[in-house]
Amino acid sequence: MRDLHLPGRSAVYSCNGVCATSHPLAAQVAVDMLKSGGNAVDAAIAGAVVLGIAEPQMTGIGGDCFVLVKPAGSEDIVALNGSGRSPAGLNAADLRARGLTAIPVQGIEAVTLPGAIDAFCRLNADYGLRSLAEVLAPAIQYAEEGVPVAPRVAFDWADDLPCLKGAARDFYTLNGTAPTIGQIFRAPGQAEVLRRIAREGRAGFYEGEVADDMVASLRALGGTHTQEDLAATACDYTTPVSGAYNGIELVEHPPNGQGATAILMLNILKHFDLATMDPFGSARAHIEAEATKLAYDARNRFIADPDHTTRIAHMLSPETAAKLAALIDPKRAMPAAAPLTEAVHRDTVYITVVDRDRMAVSLIYSVFWGFGSGFASSKFGINFQNRGAGFTLAEGHPNEAAGGKRPMHTIIPGMLRRGGRVLMPFGVMGGAYQPCGHARFVTNMVDYGMEPQAAIDAPRSFSGPEGLEVERGYSDLVRAELADMGHKVVVPDAPLGGAQAIRIDGEVLVGASDPRKDGCALGY
Repeated sequence: MRDLHLPGRSAVYSCNGVCATSHPLAAQVAVDMLKSGGNAVDAAIAGAVVLGIAEPQMTGIGGDCFVLVKPAGSEDIVALNGSGRSPAGLNAADLRARGLTAIPVQGIEAVTLPGAIDAFCRLNADYGLRSLAEVLAPAIQYAEEGVPVAPRVAFDWADDLPCLKGAARDFYTLNGTAPTIGQIFRAPGQAEVLRRIAREGRAGFYEGEVADDMVASLRALGGTHTQEDLAATACDYTTPVSGAYNGIELVEHPPNGQGATAILMLNILKHFDLATMDPFGSARAHIEAEATKLAYDARNRFIADPDHTTRIAHMLSPETAAKLAALIDPKRAMPAAAPLTEAVHRDTVYITVVDRDRMAVSLIYSVFWGFGSGFASSKFGINFQNRGAGFTLAEGHPNEAAGGKRPMHTIIPGMLRRGGRVLMPFGVMGGAYQPCGHARFVTNMVDYGMEPQAAIDAPRSFSGPEGLEVERGYSDLVRAELADMGHKVVVPDAPLGGAQAIRIDGEVLVGASDPRKDGCALGY
């Protein structure tokens, strides 16, 4: 139990259903959906689409999603890949011939087709209890009437404002400026798009006037995107990957997501007795940083479009982890892994819902960088993602940019199992940080006995491209000790990620939500 003398938040305990996400309005919409007879899939979709209005810098209908679903009455976990592909006209050789060494992060070349809407429609058809019109109704209302801008959203919006270009500045600024806390953001164009999806399903988005708006806008910006590219967008059911860590099984979405990186990290960390280390000391932070460098280097080599990823078994083998763990010096930092791309970001939303029948959903949804590419469609204001910045231009690499291909993705939903039973859907937002965040969340609970809320609240560190980012929750002494080990220690401007989780504890559900975001866990 937390010290009630100190500031903090309690976990949410409920029996019938819980949602945890990064904005309270989305959490409320999800719980209302459960109370009105919807299931966890209905609630997760309803809340996720509201997040695109409440946190438009993080996500939107022009983005992608990945989903893990545990159906009611089953302990199986189903993965759904809702990531879009590059346009058929994308060609790495052409880009190299132009002198490019990487996909321009916020150039038109980085815009991949939006996959989330197709995935939401498929989930609703295959698992939902409520109609698509009922599920989208709350988001339509919020898009029309507006949402007051929350504190974390205002912070991010101001930071991301410079990337907005052309039509996007009309739709995502208030007279050219970022909205401040409490100002109302409205998206009537998106409301109209959602009404069409509610009536026509995926055809309301991928065909007709909305598709015309997207393709015409992209081509006017120099894109090669076509109606055929958009119409071909389709999600895929896949098989999750998993790995064991001290009695807990971590279940992740397979490539092109980077979930295998978190499993490799835990496999490396098994070779060190973390439980004997101070959870907030330099020794644990150092070992985790070194495991991060090694696991991310493997990610950068192997993870790509599922049709081009061939080394996952090698990446997840115990022998690979043992060899990598042997490279770690407990007293000295090694050089950082070479980054795959320059695409470093922190912009994602995550929502998890468990209902009374114990259907569980772990859903992550993003436009990649803040406001994605910074471009939007001219009529309806659909913000285009820049997920193609996750490709490399290295010739022959599995993740080399090519037409009709999915890039390596950073967003990863997670679930935990124990003894074959699903224990917890969870997610940790924050771009490249996410595999490290998954590993830390698991080790906080398994090695240090933290409850889910405490495991989320605890300070974080991350060995990223800028150095070893150490949140202010760590002491100056720890930062000095890490610097003495050879780490380039920096204090990040923004906190590292944000997490949400729901523990399934028999008749009781326990929801935990990260104070680094504006959101909360709610139940009924």
